[in-house]
Amino acid sequence: MYTYQVEKTSYLSEGSKLSALLYIPQKVGRCPAIVMAHGFGLTKEAYIDKYAEKFAENGFVVILFDYRNLGESEGHPRQEVNPFLQIDDYKNSITFAITLDQVDPTKIGIWGTSYSGGHALVVAATDRRVKCVVAQVPTISGFRSGLRRMPADKIPAYLKSVHQDRLNRLNNEEPMVKKLVGEVSDNPIYPTSDAKEYYMGAHNLSGTFRNEVTLRSTEYSRMYEPGIYASQISPTPVLYIVALNDTVTPTDLCLEAYEKTLQPKGLKTIADGHFSPYLQHFDITSNAAVGWFCAHL
Repeated sequence: MYTYQVEKTSYLSEGSKLSALLYIPQKVGRCPAIVMAHGFGLTKEAYIDKYAEKFAENGFVVILFDYRNLGESEGHPRQEVNPFLQIDDYKNSITFAITLDQVDPTKIGIWGTSYSGGHALVVAATDRRVKCVVAQVPTISGFRSGLRRMPADKIPAYLKSVHQDRLNRLNNEEPMVKKLVGEVSDNPIYPTSDAKEYYMGAHNLSGTFRNEVTLRSTEYSRMYEPGIYASQISPTPVLYIVALNDTVTPTDLCLEAYEKTLQPKGLKTIADGHFSPYLQHFDITSNAAVGWFCAHL
């Protein structure tokens, strides 16, 4: 195990300053690096900094960043989750990583979870600087997941809200927002008790987390199809970590994407639901990721 230093840093992504935590192991020579960020609407201090610590202890430089519009990073509209811009933030974070004196630019890995698990698949398929990837409970199909989450009788009202939001923006009004979690009467994005416990825990861990995103974030989410890139990731090694009772990024969709992915690939399954990797199964999921990165970087 290595000791490591942690420092705050920042760099530009298409003109917006991204805030990041930089973990630097105390070891001789250049290190492999892991670039990582959180899932839907979440910030770098919420749960996944523990993964960054684990990676640093094992000799990896880690860049853990907030996407534009979220947390300590710049960007407007605030609280807007745009997967296409977030993918650019990943790629620009890789560019920052390879400029560091402590990093071996030929050994770049990426880690993503939930929404960013989908980003990791897309980035790995479209940026060959990436030499290894771990996708934990990844988003595979926003469209198919959206059909499962939203009853058909609620779709017309939802689409009416989306259209009104776009009209508001045209008139230079503030974007409409939607709670991530809350009471059922609030009609949050994630209405389940485990989601509420998880996101409220994020609120306690991160002073910059806000329990809301723009309504347009949900429109982007329903358009987002990272699973179509699964067969294009090879020859980059990819590890899928899949929860066997996942209804947020449904288990069957994750396993379907794994089957479509070409070698080299790996699969680690865990019990329980979507929010279980971070606490209940942290040791299993973090050790699997460390093992994969050590083997392939």
